[in-house]
Amino acid sequence: MTTAPLSLEHIIRPSKLKTGKPPVLFMLHGYGSNEDDLFSFANELPEELCIISIRAPYTLQPYGYAWYAINFDAENGKWSDEEQAIESRGKILTFVDEACTTYHLDVNNITLLGFSQGTILSYSIGLSFPEKVKNIIALSGYINENILVDGYKNKDHSQLNIYASHGTVDQVIPLEWAQKAPLLLDVLGVSHIYEEFPIGHGVSPQNFYSFRKWLNDKI
Repeated sequence: MTTAPLSLEHIIRPSKLKTGKPPVLFMLHGYGSNEDDLFSFANELPEELCIISIRAPYTLQPYGYAWYAINFDAENGKWSDEEQAIESRGKILTFVDEACTTYHLDVNNITLLGFSQGTILSYSIGLSFPEKVKNIIALSGYINENILVDGYKNKDHSQLNIYASHGTVDQVIPLEWAQKAPLLLDVLGVSHIYEEFPIGHGVSPQNFYSFRKWLNDKI
């Protein structure tokens, strides 16, 4: 399928469904990557899904893209531009609406698959606006409560499903940051699974097979 000129660059694998509006999975890549990265999973995921991999809006030099800046300096160490992250959350939500309208997708069966920075944004979308998303696959990321909307704890998260995983030797995002997610999800009443794998900042074959099985059960 040829992509339409929407507000964010993207690539798409159409659903094999012949009738009705298909469920959709949106992919959100990590810092410094691009829309081709997670799209390598596409052919191994359920055929009924329409899969759309989105390019983050901010260009990095010399290559790659980001959802928000991560800055490094001697005084403050490593810090994230949370205002830019919130702006990107809005851009993603706008794009999701555009894509569902343009490609005739089921707005009641939306899955987000994120990696690293893409996971942080996926959590921010799903926990802030649980009415918009059915499933989240959260790979190698964590929940940043600073970029959730005010009053998110008062929202109804009972229809949201989350699969989260992390590498036990992740050198980019500390394991203990990811381990806090199940505690908050329990408080919010979110149905979730959390798994750890003996890998670094990446996705092992076992990790892939595990979240694919989970996804098959949820769509």
